[in-house]
Amino acid sequence: MVLRKLFGGNAPAPPWRPRAPDGQRLYAIGDIHGRRVLLDALLDQIEVDDAARGAVAETRLIFLGDLVDRGPESRGVVDRVRTLMAASRHVSCLKGNHEELMIRAWEGDRGTAGVFNRNGGRETLLSYGVDPLAYDEADLGGLVDLIGAHVPAEHIAFLDGLPDWIVAGDYLFVHAGIRPGTPIEKQKPADLRWIREQFTRHTDRFDQMVIHGHTITEAPDAQPNRIGIDTGAYATGRLTALGLEGDAQWFLSTGTAA
Repeated sequence: MVLRKLFGGNAPAPPWRPRAPDGQRLYAIGDIHGRRVLLDALLDQIEVDDAARGAVAETRLIFLGDLVDRGPESRGVVDRVRTLMAASRHVSCLKGNHEELMIRAWEGDRGTAGVFNRNGGRETLLSYGVDPLAYDEADLGGLVDLIGAHVPAEHIAFLDGLPDWIVAGDYLFVHAGIRPGTPIEKQKPADLRWIREQFTRHTDRFDQMVIHGHTITEAPDAQPNRIGIDTGAYATGRLTALGLEGDAQWFLSTGTAA
């Protein structure tokens, strides 16, 4: 300390401690991918955790997107999140890349229908009542017809109306990430829903601490500039939420049983 004073040295900057908005307790929920049972279990955990923290706070839920595909209950997940959002202005949900695939396929894009098929579309449509044999025998045109006939327009309208990003205090919530060096207002929706390595390999600080899903990790991926909470629920049974209040951060999880 004496040498620093004599020779003009500067002490290292303290670690950045981002803060949630005053008076708010936030819970961000990672990629659900059709696992309604896990969602219900995690919401129960959040309710218990919220009550145990005692201090009066405005509690907000922020779903990071990818409600659908891969797991067996996509329709049930969409219904649960729609109901929560209709009941409270303190519940929000982002549009993930899997919502984008489902919307574009429903609109008739055969190329996207093929991508949808390869990324859990079969499980999604079976949850909407499509006969498994009819699905397996359909070509891309038939797949588009099945989506249009079985997925309600109100579900598509709900998913298509979801935002791409949310800012709360020092936190930015997105589905996949952001393109480094680009202000949030100028980010491309495709990057916010699909970006991966250019974002996850970036080590410099962003304007806000970025909370994201999309990139699966075994445990929450807490870095100095971002926190990833996609723990592969559809395959691992581990659905993760991040709690935020003041400068505190904590995690909740459904565990490891698939």
